[in-house]
Amino acid sequence: MTVVPSKSPRSETDGAVTVPPARAATEAGEGSDPVSAPASGSFLARAALVTASLSIAGSLLGLVRDQSLARLFGAGSDTDAFLVAWTVPEFAATLLIEDGLAIALIPAFSMALARRARGVPGDPVRALVGATLPRLCLALVAVAALVACTAPYLVRALAPGLPDPRLAADCTRITATCVLAFGLAGYCSAALRAHRCFLAPAAIYVVYNAGIIAAMFLLGEGWGVRSAAVGVAAGGCLMVVVQLPSLWRRLAARTSPPAGGGADVEERPMQLALVAAVLLFALCRQSQVLAERFLASGLPSGAISHLNYAQKVAQIPMTLSLMVCTVTFPVVARALADGDTARARSRVERDLALAACVVLLGGCAVIACAPQIIELLFERGAFTASDTEATADVMRVYALGLLSQTLVGALVRSYFSAGRASWYPLGAMTAGIAMTSLTGAATVHSWGVAGIAAANALGITVTAALLLAGLRAGRPNSPHSISVRVRQVLAELGRLVGAAVAATAAGAFAASLLPSPAVGLAAGLLTVTLVFVPLAWALGAQGSASALRSLRAVTRRLPHGRFR
Repeated sequence: MTVVPSKSPRSETDGAVTVPPARAATEAGEGSDPVSAPASGSFLARAALVTASLSIAGSLLGLVRDQSLARLFGAGSDTDAFLVAWTVPEFAATLLIEDGLAIALIPAFSMALARRARGVPGDPVRALVGATLPRLCLALVAVAALVACTAPYLVRALAPGLPDPRLAADCTRITATCVLAFGLAGYCSAALRAHRCFLAPAAIYVVYNAGIIAAMFLLGEGWGVRSAAVGVAAGGCLMVVVQLPSLWRRLAARTSPPAGGGADVEERPMQLALVAAVLLFALCRQSQVLAERFLASGLPSGAISHLNYAQKVAQIPMTLSLMVCTVTFPVVARALADGDTARARSRVERDLALAACVVLLGGCAVIACAPQIIELLFERGAFTASDTEATADVMRVYALGLLSQTLVGALVRSYFSAGRASWYPLGAMTAGIAMTSLTGAATVHSWGVAGIAAANALGITVTAALLLAGLRAGRPNSPHSISVRVRQVLAELGRLVGAAVAATAAGAFAASLLPSPAVGLAAGLLTVTLVFVPLAWALGAQGSASALRSLRAVTRRLPHGRFR
């Protein structure tokens, strides 16, 4: 039976509820206030601001990391060898921090918190940790050891045409340690986000990239590109360390059951089928990287590096857009734990609109100003002007799939928000990977790296379309599923895409008029913003209106430049 949300005009669904300032700031950061009350729109806006700010800092350090890698080691065979080994942390981050454990664990912690709030005897949260964490650690240690022992075979399978497979195998053995570190970091992040604590989880990529940068400069002269692999291992440990104090305070806190209690929430231990479905989906999604690097390994040296640098820059808008879903995913999971499917659906539809608005605005800038961005970021040291041109061309093609990448990241959470297994996302992702692989194999010889990037965009678009269609077929009256109004979502996306096309053309024209890359980039970014935002507003796009409302909600809480 569906619980009907409050009809008050100040309900969470209209984004106007005001949480007391002290509590809201505490929840968004490091406080210890209860998490049983519904999150207000202003709290979500502030939590998204905290998360996005630290994510931007982490992304900027990621750019510095890539700049340092390019400056110290260029875009040749050594860098290609490390980037093949980089497949391990890329997979580990997706499976254990971003799309894997978080999607499986946040609903489980939300259910445990809901049971705790209703006065269930004992502490369901601590019981969940005791039942899951030791087993997870054993599994992660076993996988890390397996990766280290089979490193030469993995390298041969991932990139059979690599000039220096021994160097890649050495780097793979070192980066294998991140399997355990990333798993623990992802576990801590999921538990903290379910508790409405976003500050420490958002800081993990700041310390991670700082560790890699420090290792490259400290050890690069003697160890070469292996120093970057050592940095990956050190950065993974820092990810765990930065979160442990916050998690310990929440697990050690004593809670007393509320007077009168209330109806108990059904206990649903985290199912093996759910974990398998989530991890297989994440593994299948990340296998796009395997297909790309397998195809690129047969191209001239530097192809893998060009594709890597292009992806790292182009994915920044997608990462920022998904911060919205990162913050609201615990809210959706908690709403479903309480049986409130109406509030969950409203939240998902608003998130799709806002995330699409953010990623399209950033995607416009990436396509319009690609040469200027790459030249300013990377063209120094061993990274030449020809590398800039090749990377910019690839980045423009890759950016065509950014909207679909964002939709996949946002939509898949809806399938697992209730903490139940669903195999449909895996099927949709498999279809997308098949399209990527077939298209890439057909175009790589004629289009080179650009053909691989185009295949990536096409494959992920197929997956996004299938995931959206699957939500339309959901059961609206089930307390364990979310269905969205697909026609309204597609109409919203159409308005935003129309604005994005016009903004991209105008931004590219403005950037090309000026010879200086810095001035051209500034002109292109300004033009893209001045065209996209008013045009999206004029076309009636709800994503731009939602973004402005969220901004106003944040600024109302920022007297004298700080949270109350």
